[in-house]
Amino acid sequence: MKWVTLISFIFLFNSATSRNLQRVAREAEYKSEIAHRYNDLKEETFKAVTMITFAQYLQRCSYEGLSKLVKNVVDLAQKCVVNEDGPECTKSLPSIFLDEICHVEKLRDSYGAMADCCNKADPERNECFLSFKVPQPDFVQPYQRPASDVICKDYQDDRVSFLGHFVYSVARRNPFLYAPTILSLAADYEHALQSCCKESDVGACLDEKEIVIKEKAKKVSVKQQYSCGILNKFGERTFQADKLVHLSQKYPKASFSEILKILHDVKGIYKECCEGDMIECMDDRAELLTYICSKQDVFSSKIKDCCEKPVVERSQCMIEADFDDKPEDLPSLVEKYVQDTEVCKSFEAGHDAFLSEFIYEYSRRHPEFSTQLILRITKGYETLLEKCCKTANPAECYGNAHEELSKHIKETQDVVNTNCELFTTHGEQDFLKALLIRYTKKMPQVSTETLLEIGKKMTAVATKCCQLPEDRRLPCSEGYLSVVIQDMCRRQETTPINDNVSHCCSDSYAYRRPCFTAMGVDTKYVPPAFNPEMFNFDEKLCSAPPAEKKMTLLVNLVKRKPQMTEEQIKTIADAFTAMVEKCCKQSDIETCLGEE
Repeated sequence: MKWVTLISFIFLFNSATSRNLQRVAREAEYKSEIAHRYNDLKEETFKAVTMITFAQYLQRCSYEGLSKLVKNVVDLAQKCVVNEDGPECTKSLPSIFLDEICHVEKLRDSYGAMADCCNKADPERNECFLSFKVPQPDFVQPYQRPASDVICKDYQDDRVSFLGHFVYSVARRNPFLYAPTILSLAADYEHALQSCCKESDVGACLDEKEIVIKEKAKKVSVKQQYSCGILNKFGERTFQADKLVHLSQKYPKASFSEILKILHDVKGIYKECCEGDMIECMDDRAELLTYICSKQDVFSSKIKDCCEKPVVERSQCMIEADFDDKPEDLPSLVEKYVQDTEVCKSFEAGHDAFLSEFIYEYSRRHPEFSTQLILRITKGYETLLEKCCKTANPAECYGNAHEELSKHIKETQDVVNTNCELFTTHGEQDFLKALLIRYTKKMPQVSTETLLEIGKKMTAVATKCCQLPEDRRLPCSEGYLSVVIQDMCRRQETTPINDNVSHCCSDSYAYRRPCFTAMGVDTKYVPPAFNPEMFNFDEKLCSAPPAEKKMTLLVNLVKRKPQMTEEQIKTIADAFTAMVEKCCKQSDIETCLGEE
């Protein structure tokens, strides 16, 4: 999204807070990065994050095998604390970790082509290793919890070893989950054990708490992969624009200068986390949260409880904290950005600074809008000023800015309201059916299984968001839809779908959702030749869930006849339902299905 160069000025704002300059200053102050991080995190946390890092890169390795690598790194850190000028002490942390991995005996035997990454120079070496990470790997056996009496005894006998195995287990199954999150989950699990081991039915107690922890892990993992995907696909400036909106909404009482101070750090921390640099990710995030907590009166009244938690539990708590209440006395933006006759002078003198402050001011007033909608409004405002500031009477030209920008708001509200009305009026199944017809026509090249998966995810968004109050429905809907779209676009990169999908995925982050909404039938699509086998049903049809059978037939029909009308689809779907109901009651099911 080219327009997001608008926040490039942030790189120049208050250079003392620039992460690059901070890093230079830090490296001048600390000769040894590893010694500095070890001193910051202390031994137990440093060990845990080191285990997480290795487990996420070397997912096939045993706990015992990785413990040797962890010991090597911890030993080095302790030596460097004593003597920062010692051998290896001045190397960067990523280099230290990757060198350890590349020294693993028989690396190629276990990891094949991944061993070739060791032949590359940094940072390409790290990018290569990241490409071999496997989300939810099938070669890792599902977790089997020990018997209730055993698990409580193991925890009580050796807490550190027990939690070490826990973070290892979570990290190798979730190679993109950030270290602060994994340590937060470990803290949750420890609290669950401390509570449940006192209960008469330990197993039932842990079952209940594990469901909550697993759901939390899944939800956070999806959001983190989404953030890394946006950062990698659209670059740092787009990512920063998105975070500028979010931080301004979350901390509406904070000044523009304070938001900018933390914004650049937030970007740097995400970059570290996404690149697998978990030690720096953990330490820098803790440092940022300490800063925010030291200024609660400046940032938010909603983070007091989070700031009282231990460091490993604070991070996730702060992310989940509610937006602070916006100040009651905020003046209207119309006077400054529409009625002021000097708008063009400010815009042209400091284009980037002017628009970034517009994002801040607009976002802190509108927590009920999604980040993407606010970025679309900003783009609309920028386009209007670029046009108007070239005219003889700019003020008259941009005088209708409010009406122009309201079009973006109306489009988004209409989409959310229309879909929520369909969902609440007709129910989950009819909503899913409408989505499947709509998206099969947009991208018929996608497999039936994937279309069903996408349809179910979008239906889950409606289930979650449509029941919310009006002021939370829109950001919830577009926020979660953006995650579904991002997942679809990630698949598009490896398995291209069609030109329309490619355009929507790549053209603009802010306009992705409206682009998909407006996407029509793929006119270049040539349906496959009719295959009777596709509609050759047997008795398995009767054991499959009724809704699943109907939806699969629906997608396959639309794939072969994208121009079918709603009425034609309904006729065939009703006939299919009648056939299933009739034949599944017969003794000779297959003969009946064949005749029907």
